[in-house]
Amino acid sequence: MAEPALRSYDDWSATCDTLHAHTQVLGKLAVALAPPEPQLQHAALMLTGRGWETRALPAPDGSGAFTAALDLRSHEAVVEHTARGTVRIPLGPDRPVGEVTGELLDAVAELAGEARIDPTPQEVPWEVPLDADGEHATYDADAVSEYFAAATVAALALAEFRAPYRGRSTPVNAWWGSFDLAVNLFSGAPADPPSDDFIMRNAMDVQEVAVGWWPGDGRYARPALYAYAHPAPEGFAKAELSPAGARWDSALGEYVLDWDVVAAQADPRAHVVEFCRSAFQHACLVCGWDGALAASAEGDPPPVA
Repeated sequence: MAEPALRSYDDWSATCDTLHAHTQVLGKLAVALAPPEPQLQHAALMLTGRGWETRALPAPDGSGAFTAALDLRSHEAVVEHTARGTVRIPLGPDRPVGEVTGELLDAVAELAGEARIDPTPQEVPWEVPLDADGEHATYDADAVSEYFAAATVAALALAEFRAPYRGRSTPVNAWWGSFDLAVNLFSGAPADPPSDDFIMRNAMDVQEVAVGWWPGDGRYARPALYAYAHPAPEGFAKAELSPAGARWDSALGEYVLDWDVVAAQADPRAHVVEFCRSAFQHACLVCGWDGALAASAEGDPPPVA
């Protein structure tokens, strides 16, 4: 199989869950310190050339800004201040999430002032607070490197798909609750949230199409691309999307394309973009989006003349 292949979730679940828990600490810092944005965009992380990372966050002591990152090349958690240096914290086997969390928050306090986070994990099946988590301590560096390679390909392709769209959209966000990468394209129209849950009522109060990638989880063990529309009218689930292998998954309520299909292609990025465009154009058609806005996602007109 061509690169960037990624093993199924079942084959690295312990490491995947540990890495997921580490990303939640970064996300909690963003929630605590970043100014609130619509659709909870302030809470999102990003995938950079070194791994999962916060955007620049205001230092609690007013001394400037800092970032917190999971460097998936050197396998370290990293806290960097704009003027006060860097602290590196090793990630590895037998380093439980609670231990790393404590050291990371200590590093933030040392460089930028104390940051108070809610340590309750979100959108995961476990409940132990992040700063007391001794359960998640498995860290297979080879599996993490494989994940990072696949995630990078997915992120670059998602960015390519989103680039020409002339409506409001998000960058490629790294979501620490669901442990996925996603871009959201908005029509400009409001929408009723699917529930009154805090996340739903704040994140899904507008008409949108989301496309993304995740490495699999306990519900769906295969890494895959996904796409959904909100709100989704009758008939949304009945399309035959391209490329071959794309299908509707009724349990997830999303279109999916398994990553092993993508990774086997000579040009995986082009395969991702094809799926994203197919899903978006179908959603725009059945959801009644403005035709010119929909066409802009295909580069019509070109973003740069």
